[in-house]
Amino acid sequence: MSVDTLSYKTVSANKNTVQKEWVLVDAEGETLGRLASKVAVMLRGKNKPNYTPHVDCGDNVVVINAEKIHLSGNKMQTKTYVRHTGYPGGQRSLSAVELMAKNPTRMVEKSIKGMLPKNKLGAELFRNLKVYEGAAHQQEAQKPRVINLKEFK
Repeated sequence: MSVDTLSYKTVSANKNTVQKEWVLVDAEGETLGRLASKVAVMLRGKNKPNYTPHVDCGDNVVVINAEKIHLSGNKMQTKTYVRHTGYPGGQRSLSAVELMAKNPTRMVEKSIKGMLPKNKLGAELFRNLKVYEGAAHQQEAQKPRVINLKEFK
């Protein structure tokens, strides 16, 4: 018995064949980590049948209402975001409450960026993310399709 090899071709997406679209995600009432993992999957393109690991085949994602996100448990008070200036004794930290008051979009961006690959592709994928405080966004011209995260698998 011989196998028809032409019927078993693996289709690999590339920059020319990939179909990217704009999607809109409302973060109101969502838990930070659960929202971030679903958005990271959309940015990566893992929800598409033509997913290829080394190609940017994900969608452009717009997240609105970043200030209305919530964290489970006591994380809003206890979670800390640590960074270093690069100078001796230059370790700085902010609690989640302080970061939310200062810049709520940064909290969402940080959690999504942490779920993307740590390489050039990850940096390229992160550029496809737009996070906004409030319901207004600057991507009306792209006509983003609204995604309900409760139904997104």
